[in-house]
Amino acid sequence: MPKQHTYTVDITWTGNQGTGTSDYRSYARDHDVTAPGLPLIPGSSDPAFRGDPARWNPEQLLLASLSQCHLLWYLHLCSVNGVVVTSYTDHPVGHMAETADGGHFTSAVLHPHVEVATPEMTEKALALHADAHKSCFIANSVNFPVTHEPVITLAS
Repeated sequence: MPKQHTYTVDITWTGNQGTGTSDYRSYARDHDVTAPGLPLIPGSSDPAFRGDPARWNPEQLLLASLSQCHLLWYLHLCSVNGVVVTSYTDHPVGHMAETADGGHFTSAVLHPHVEVATPEMTEKALALHADAHKSCFIANSVNFPVTHEPVITLAS
């Protein structure tokens, strides 16, 4: 039987401006995401949906989760395969289609830029992105394609 993991967070709406949801424009989309022992994440909706641009929106958080999961698997795989990563950054891009019945993500592309310690690590470092993708819990849980376009360079 597979090992089970359970995750919990608390979401608290903070956008009641006095009249609750009496109409579409009467309330803020602001909310707080919390979990015991962790810093608060200020959330809202995308500004296109009357959200606060100074707060994280769910679409950004989904994209961040995809990127974080790939990063963590990639670093693990590099460490057990003799690839020394000295730097890693990513600038992922997600695409969402708004439809009459709501909307959905259509794709996400990760753009990891990885620095490795020596030239002979470059080929393996590039190949391990495919393995990280296959292992990523979050990418395996979404119903849209998640691809990656890695760049590998040597540490300076």
